[in-house]
Amino acid sequence: MCDVCGCGNPKRVTLKLETPLLSRNDAEAARLRTWFAERGLTTLNVMGSPGAGKTALLEATARAMGARARLAAVSGDLATQNDADRLQRAGIPSLSITTGTGCHLDARHVYDAVHSPALAPALAQADWFFVENVGNLVCPAVFDLGQAANVVLRSVTEGVDKPEKYPVMFRHADLVLLTKADLLPHLPEVSVQQVQDSLSRVAPGLRLLPVSARTGEGLEAWVAWLEGLRGRGRGEGRV
Repeated sequence: MCDVCGCGNPKRVTLKLETPLLSRNDAEAARLRTWFAERGLTTLNVMGSPGAGKTALLEATARAMGARARLAAVSGDLATQNDADRLQRAGIPSLSITTGTGCHLDARHVYDAVHSPALAPALAQADWFFVENVGNLVCPAVFDLGQAANVVLRSVTEGVDKPEKYPVMFRHADLVLLTKADLLPHLPEVSVQQVQDSLSRVAPGLRLLPVSARTGEGLEAWVAWLEGLRGRGRGEGRV
């Protein structure tokens, strides 16, 4: 799938490349974490499948937080800058990171972005920095980006068993958002309790918050969680 982390050829790459690759990434992430802390910038790694609603959530977050919001973002995708353009229109200074064949963002991607002239001035004024990762429930989970917390989105249209199919992603999460919750009345085979049960089997105690970017359901609780995250370091995200 990816010629960066080698997930398309696991037998060869897992043995020879994974450890040094992650070691280099972790060193870069540590530099980023210090950089974020020095600026009082709370950084979140936002992950989920393509179409889970990552961009829509950030647009809704900007609306919900209103004038008090000082947000900035980067959006990772294989091609186009469509998501970053949407965030710009929502009032979030944003930069697109186009990975080509890369199925995740790594710390070097983020380091280059935050030091770019296009984004650095906005980050100097921001309180929250969202890293909208490439749509994928596999590789992004294991790459540290210097973030304070991992937020995983999974939509109601994805069924109920995604946590059990992709346990590593959910075990790395600090919060799971069940997006497109306004569609639940049209999906009798899906319930919040079923999703919670699946999540509890792989990550007991992890909070699941139903939200809808379209209706605003759950956004007040989501913003409260963000507010409670201020000043916290990695590993302290569950509030």
